[in-house]
Amino acid sequence: MPAYRFEASDAAGRVERGVIDADSPRQARTQLRGRGLTPLEISAVGGANEQGVAFGSRIRTVELTLVTRQLASLLAARLPLEQALGAVIEQADRPALRERLSAVRAEVVAGQNFAQALARYPRDFPEVYRALVSAGEQSGDLALVMERLADYIESRNALVQRVTLAFTYPAIVTLVAIGVIVALLAYVVPQVVGVFAQTRQELPALTVGLIALSGFVRDWGWWVLALAVALLFAFRAALRSPAFRIAWHERLLRLPLAGRLIRGMNTARFASTLGILAASGVPLIRSLEAGAQTLTNEAMRANVADAIARVREGASLSRSLAAGGQFPPMMVHMIASGEATGELAPMLERTAATLSGETERRALALTGVLEPALILVMGAVVLLIVLAVLLPIIEINQLVR
Repeated sequence: MPAYRFEASDAAGRVERGVIDADSPRQARTQLRGRGLTPLEISAVGGANEQGVAFGSRIRTVELTLVTRQLASLLAARLPLEQALGAVIEQADRPALRERLSAVRAEVVAGQNFAQALARYPRDFPEVYRALVSAGEQSGDLALVMERLADYIESRNALVQRVTLAFTYPAIVTLVAIGVIVALLAYVVPQVVGVFAQTRQELPALTVGLIALSGFVRDWGWWVLALAVALLFAFRAALRSPAFRIAWHERLLRLPLAGRLIRGMNTARFASTLGILAASGVPLIRSLEAGAQTLTNEAMRANVADAIARVREGASLSRSLAAGGQFPPMMVHMIASGEATGELAPMLERTAATLSGETERRALALTGVLEPALILVMGAVVLLIVLAVLLPIIEINQLVR
């Protein structure tokens, strides 16, 4: 049964919006009148003009995980897909989520399979999601695949969240430190050191430097900020060039500490994606194409694109990935072992788990060093400012004596 988005008013004049199932717009209006509502606007959900466009916002990762797990439970209970989608729609809290799922359900009712219905909304259901759903439909065990898919989404985002949280505190400390130092130089220091000008005494070199730096911040601070913003926009514009973006991402991978984190996070995500797709029976080429979309580093993505071409020509996966030199040797060796033993999927999942743990430990160790280092640097800068202010005062006191 098709779904229709409606806008109707009740007897008090309040406007109500939502989605209703009906065979036609006329039946939708009849149902609304039966509920005591006056139809104002009726439009089909999932029409051609809505293909690939979000209604209000994209489906959040947490919502996608919950929906996937609910569908897995309902399908495991032998409910037809149409009824399972209807039950999930009723439990959805956010209107945008209900409308998106209603659009998918309308496509399924119209005769499309589940993967084809999801393909109309690629911004909400990525390639790896659709590939797994398609594999589940072909194997006849969609419930099991959906359960694996929910676990995959949770594990894929858990590492990113843990690393992000690890760097949140150092980032906040850095911003606060910069704000405090700029405030001291721009507003506090000029008022304090202005008194020294009246004494006509020779100021210490540290105080002279502080006064010069304070003057620069007051006179040129906004210009420096504007220049930084302009450079940022220019850099973002330059990243639109594929050659510059790949060169920049290659340089990021060569950074001493950050490069290893970026490589580890991307490799763990790629291995996890490839492992679950291989375990679900998705062809290797399509698995590699879906896995490449999970990579945020363009240099590593180019490595996978080259590997896909080599695999099509008959080369092994391990040698194809090793040829680009962007993935860690440990993953390449694990893949080679999996290919030799016929257990590629378990080896990939083990690789993803190992790299996730290693990346998380490295991130925690790095932040454990950064936090005290930032505090020491901030304390040293503040100490220099205080000394620059106090030294002339101490000299004045000595002259008075």
